[in-house]
Amino acid sequence: MNKRTITYISICVSMFFWGFSFIWSNQVLQLGFPVFALVFFRMAIAGAILLSFTLITKSLQMPRKKDISWFLLLALTEPFLYFIGETIGMKLTASPTLCSVVIATIPIFAMIFAISVYGEKVSRRNMFGIFLTLPGICIVVFENGFGSVEHPAGVAMLLLAVFSAVGYSLVVKKLSSHYNSISVNTWQHVIGAIYFLPLFYIVDYEAIKTISFTWELARPILLLSIFCSCICYFLFINTVKELGISRTSTFTSLIPVITAVGAFLLGEEALPLHKIVGIGIVVTGLVLSQYSREK
Repeated sequence: MNKRTITYISICVSMFFWGFSFIWSNQVLQLGFPVFALVFFRMAIAGAILLSFTLITKSLQMPRKKDISWFLLLALTEPFLYFIGETIGMKLTASPTLCSVVIATIPIFAMIFAISVYGEKVSRRNMFGIFLTLPGICIVVFENGFGSVEHPAGVAMLLLAVFSAVGYSLVVKKLSSHYNSISVNTWQHVIGAIYFLPLFYIVDYEAIKTISFTWELARPILLLSIFCSCICYFLFINTVKELGISRTSTFTSLIPVITAVGAFLLGEEALPLHKIVGIGIVVTGLVLSQYSREK
């Protein structure tokens, strides 16, 4: 397989696990596990794994003095602000599918900023594909017509996650030209865990003392840490290097497809006809957004 094929497979693997991340996060929250505790444990476990791996393999690059502020900003956008928005939004809406679909609006905003900040070139066909995902997203979110969203506060928190993800992509684009992907991923999770530590201790530390850590609870947390953090972010950063911000971000349109189908197969949510139609529109937009005349 050539490099471009491997890149597309890598980003699809990321979207697969990120699609299931909404299901796994919802399972943890439904068991009564606190929001900040969930995110802190996920970041801390992922950070420990990545730091150990990079030190053993001697692949960890130390940030240059002039780039320390960029790494701090990277971790501030994602995981800190992103996961505050995503996890609280998940708790307020209690719908993995709705959450994943709102998050899937990232490509539209990412394209706008990528063009204005980095001057990325996007063809009219690619641009049409990106915007075509929007009606598909709306079909899934607005189940009973426009204005019918039952959890506006939850959706507002999810939009915080969307804009944080766009900011993250812009910073990753800058750092990935000077650092390898595993180093960027490692520092992002180590710094992110430090960011979340005060919130965890102040808000949720007392609450988790009363919670029994069963395998039912530990399993999704480990899956989130290993697959959705350690592996997926590494693959995502590599893809940004290869495809750019706009075309990489468009793959987040796959997340609601995977989440909706996964939630349906696990018996957690229904999959009515209108959602299937919306998913079809999203996938069509995704294909068009990646179309290129290059051989």
